[in-house]
Amino acid sequence: MRVPNPIRAELVAHASEDAPNECCGVLVFKDGVAERYVRGRNKLESPYRYELEIDPSVWFLEDEGYELAVFHSHPETEPRPSRTDRELAGLWSGRPFLIYGLRLDDLRAWRIARDEVEEITLAST
Repeated sequence: MRVPNPIRAELVAHASEDAPNECCGVLVFKDGVAERYVRGRNKLESPYRYELEIDPSVWFLEDEGYELAVFHSHPETEPRPSRTDRELAGLWSGRPFLIYGLRLDDLRAWRIARDEVEEITLAST
């Protein structure tokens, strides 16, 4: 997966603006390259958890051949899936998640399931 620098800058800006709470949204990929970021809203307004609220039309982009990845930030901790992230993966289990560690300025990608976490190689340009 590749996240071009301008989109990575959008992720960093969103995480910074929503701190100390976690931010969340959806990255839209085509052929493994992020084409855009759609900001969501963390309905929980919490520094430890998120509940993604986003325009429902975003989910239909998959019907047009795009791959979607959920994004959220960890304001104070490393961008590694927490136990809560694993437990709440739900319908997104086994699909890409991107987490940005604001304090560490580190973006990482994962496939998350309740009992298994696999890091995905992430490139930037």
